Amino acid sequence: MGSLWRSIAHVYFIIAFISSSALAEDPYKFFTWNITYGTIWPLGVPQQGILINGQFPGPDIDSTTNDNIIINVFNSLDQKFLLSWSGIQQRRNSWQDGVFGTNCPIPPGKNFTYKFQVKDQIGSYFYFPSMYYHKAAGGFGGLKVVSRPLIPVPFPAPDGDVTLLIGDWYKRNHTILRRTLDFGKSLGAPDAVLINGRGPDGYALTVEQGKTYRLRISNVGLSSSLNFRIEGHKMKLVEVEGSHTVQNIYDSLDIHVGQSYSVLVTADQPPQDYYLVASTRFTSPILTGYGVFRYSNSQKAVSGSIPGGPTIQVDWSLNQARSIRWNLTASAARPNPQGSYHYGNITITRTLKLASSSAIINGKQRYAMNGVSFQRPDTPLKLADYYDIGGVFAVGGIPDSPDGRSAYLQTAVIDGEYRAFIEIVFQNYEDTIQSWHLDGYSFFVAGMDGGEWTQSSRASYNLFDAVSRCTTQVYPKSWTAVLLTLDNAGMWNLRSETWERQYLGQQTYLRVKSPVKSLRDEYDIPHNALLCGAARGRPRTPQP
Repeated sequence: MGSLWRSIAHVYFIIAFISSSALAEDPYKFFTWNITYGTIWPLGVPQQGILINGQFPGPDIDSTTNDNIIINVFNSLDQKFLLSWSGIQQRRNSWQDGVFGTNCPIPPGKNFTYKFQVKDQIGSYFYFPSMYYHKAAGGFGGLKVVSRPLIPVPFPAPDGDVTLLIGDWYKRNHTILRRTLDFGKSLGAPDAVLINGRGPDGYALTVEQGKTYRLRISNVGLSSSLNFRIEGHKMKLVEVEGSHTVQNIYDSLDIHVGQSYSVLVTADQPPQDYYLVASTRFTSPILTGYGVFRYSNSQKAVSGSIPGGPTIQVDWSLNQARSIRWNLTASAARPNPQGSYHYGNITITRTLKLASSSAIINGKQRYAMNGVSFQRPDTPLKLADYYDIGGVFAVGGIPDSPDGRSAYLQTAVIDGEYRAFIEIVFQNYEDTIQSWHLDGYSFFVAGMDGGEWTQSSRASYNLFDAVSRCTTQVYPKSWTAVLLTLDNAGMWNLRSETWERQYLGQQTYLRVKSPVKSLRDEYDIPHNALLCGAARGRPRTPQP
């Protein structure tokens, strides 16, 4: 009888353990950040930078799938401030997205605590300041989400994991840049390319011979597509913005504004120093930033010319982009293979063809999509929608396709049907390369080509293993088509990643509302939400 009771007790213990494990809350990670000005010297001259806890770039956020991230941000600047989390989907929680369409900014001398979960995500991302052209002064940093221990990763664990933030840079103070744009003038070309906040020959990555490193490379710049390469070394692409990829080998990679890539690099060459390079694409002149890929037992410093890369060749970049494909057999954040989601078999219910344009409105430079240049309101759109405050934005103000209208200013929002499967075509009639990002989602980059998109262009789509990501490039006088399911309720920023264009109106918001008000579909307003504009003084309680 005693052994029977011991067996029953053992069974109850197992059941209790499983139940407690199933009910256990996902881990929390806490951060306290102080945002300040500080003097930085990326190009050998003093500049006013934006620092996080005294750092430029800011500290990395290291997390694991489903971690809860709590970041208490103290704004010690003399301006309002917001941080956004590029690529983090904020499932059911656009309240934490950190752009002005969803959040009131943190006033000077005050603090705000962001609370979000990296729900069902893995991958390489970054955060950045979204207000007042602060991004041109710093305030950005890396954000990585690694797989849970039991989820297989389709490559051996690397010997090191390194964040590389590359981007173009201006010597002018961010306040001068913003004032230039407010006067209706273009900024012109940037002055340099930085690697992890350092100018030419200012950054060194030390590696050990024979070891393999994962490099998480994000283009955090303002306008320039960049080609990244390491002298004498191959790069194996393994992940793009949360998607494991077919593991192609590249000598160099084009990384457009706002994009993130993960590559594996093995230190398999003679022990010496090698150039690590990021240079602009499709610009004249070509700007080159470089550092050193240094073997710990190096016998020789870098010497000779910096290895060249592609410059203005569109076809080269387009062919490379088409070669980047989804790894169908790999698991991402969940144990099921990525390829178990057959996006190519879903019927498209709506097509948005969004054409970019440059225009002069009221004597000032502006940028638009389908003729509408976004005008920022005094009240965040999410708050106006939540409290049913009229007159803040116009739903349906942007037509589903270009209609030839002259560009005008409007606070326009695209209304999206919850759970609809839609197609967005980014049509570029201009001579410049463009980059587009959608908060809250990843989309399948189904096709891209030159010329005008038509319905017959769908015949060229990759409906099998197109990569899923959140930022895509559109080549000059070309189109790019993406597919996605609107399964994340909220107010989501759709924007140009060329920051001058975004600031001067080339953005909008996609409103996705569940037909049933339920916490299953979307969270209520946070108890600590900042209220401003017409929402000031409203109750922070669930609205009927």
